[in-house]
Amino acid sequence: MKEKIYQSLIELTNGKYSSLMLKKLVTSPISKNLINRYSKVYEIDITEVSRDLNSFASLQDFFTRQLKEEVRPVNPAEDLFVSPVDAKVESFGRIDEEAVFEVKGKPYTLFDLLGNEQIIQKYKDGKYVVFYLSPANYHRIHSPIDGTVIRQYFLGNKSYPVNQLGLTYGKKPISKNYRMISEIQYQNNKHVTLVKVGAMFVNSITLTNVSTSWKKGEEVGYFGFGSTVVMLFEEDFITFTENIKKGHNVKMGEPIATML
Repeated sequence: MKEKIYQSLIELTNGKYSSLMLKKLVTSPISKNLINRYSKVYEIDITEVSRDLNSFASLQDFFTRQLKEEVRPVNPAEDLFVSPVDAKVESFGRIDEEAVFEVKGKPYTLFDLLGNEQIIQKYKDGKYVVFYLSPANYHRIHSPIDGTVIRQYFLGNKSYPVNQLGLTYGKKPISKNYRMISEIQYQNNKHVTLVKVGAMFVNSITLTNVSTSWKKGEEVGYFGFGSTVVMLFEEDFITFTENIKKGHNVKMGEPIATML
């Protein structure tokens, strides 16, 4: 019953006009007055921010803020994947032989998520990790490894919430929402796929690196609002590091997986 009520409420509010209204609000010059309050409510460490708070033109401008380079050191070890974002570990584990993985008790298929049979075959029996970015988090996305982007495309047109309630009661937002899929080939011909999932009324994922060459730790894009990142690894490619625990917070540049 809770699930049906939640889904009905989201469908009522998650429309074209409500999305436009929210976008207009957060990008308006007036919203600049909310930045101080926003940073205090979400306990954002403003000493990490690369600009003075008064220099931001709107709440949206602050939401997509950049940080001082030194506050997110990137582990340089060649055999380590680093976190592409600041986020909470929502779920992680093995993708089964039927290409299914689970988040908040809901099964997700790789086909629903990726929409491409060729890619799916690579990740059966592999591993996955889901990162949730809250409104408090830094929302820039970085490359987890040195590699070549061999495929990049967009899917979906929904913008359901991907927070605790959204993942628990929503209509499988990870595979329904607007999302950008980037498949990276590593030097040993192994692959990792990043699925960047937009959410919460404003479907906005902006690329800042449009080349096919990604370097570990470099910025490649940013989310315009709430969001989730799913990482998929091939079978016998990695083992997760000890900090990958459900509910644990990670920061961009920290190790998340070791290559086998």
